Amino acid sequence: MTAHSWTTEPADILRVGEGFQLADVDPDSTPGFDGDKVRCKKELAARVTELDALQERLFAESRVGATTDAVLLVLQAMDSAGKGGIVRHVVGGVDPQGVLLTAFKAPSDEERAHDFLWRIEKRLPAHGFIGVFDRSHYEDVLIGRVRALAPDEEIERRYEAINDFEARVAASGTRIIKVMLHISPDEQKERLMERLDRPDKHWKYNPGDVDERMRWSDYMAAYQTVFERTATDAAPWFVVPANHKWYARLAVQELLLSALQDIDPQWPVADYDVKAEKKRLAAS
Repeated sequence: MTAHSWTTEPADILRVGEGFQLADVDPDSTPGFDGDKVRCKKELAARVTELDALQERLFAESRVGATTDAVLLVLQAMDSAGKGGIVRHVVGGVDPQGVLLTAFKAPSDEERAHDFLWRIEKRLPAHGFIGVFDRSHYEDVLIGRVRALAPDEEIERRYEAINDFEARVAASGTRIIKVMLHISPDEQKERLMERLDRPDKHWKYNPGDVDERMRWSDYMAAYQTVFERTATDAAPWFVVPANHKWYARLAVQELLLSALQDIDPQWPVADYDVKAEKKRLAAS
């Protein structure tokens, strides 16, 4: 393993545990990392090679019919918190043929006609894949609760439905990593203003983001409830302070690395005679 500057592993220090309070997390902090932005960027680049190698071995095992695990990375956050940067700079460092990325938007009429988990199930990663959810089923208990898009009893039902669903997914061999990228309202304001200041960023700006900002405290309360109700051993939550994009990217990279190292995928053994094939090839 590449030497790094973590004093405490992200899987330990960022995991939501008993008594966790989101209000106690400083979005400007860099817990467990003993380094600066320059050091962080160097480590992010250095460990891409390890992440890529582990992902390739995972994918290779599945291509030859071996029963192997999958990894599902769930990214949740307020707008502009850096989900896209995680996808580009962390997940983007591995072979895309072994990645299934889904950016969930508002449900279609067809999706609304089914249970809220119907469209989620269809996008679960197959064995050997890394799946990434840019937003997820948690929108149905976040914006669904804040905007009262469903009755209270339905929102309440969804928490247990999520736990049952994730337990089943985990039991099937999928490692679930749920990440909330936690930024401050002031940092979000700066990032949204940058999108307005730069014509090349206008496409990323959504006027509705300002409306959601007005409900910041409601969203934080909704997230707190999510953590209390759905942080399980099968599908743990990790809250990553994200005012510093460089820290958030490295932390999520470490969480992915930890999951893949635990799986420990191996190169599949050839099911043919390698020496014989070398002779045949040389003679061809």
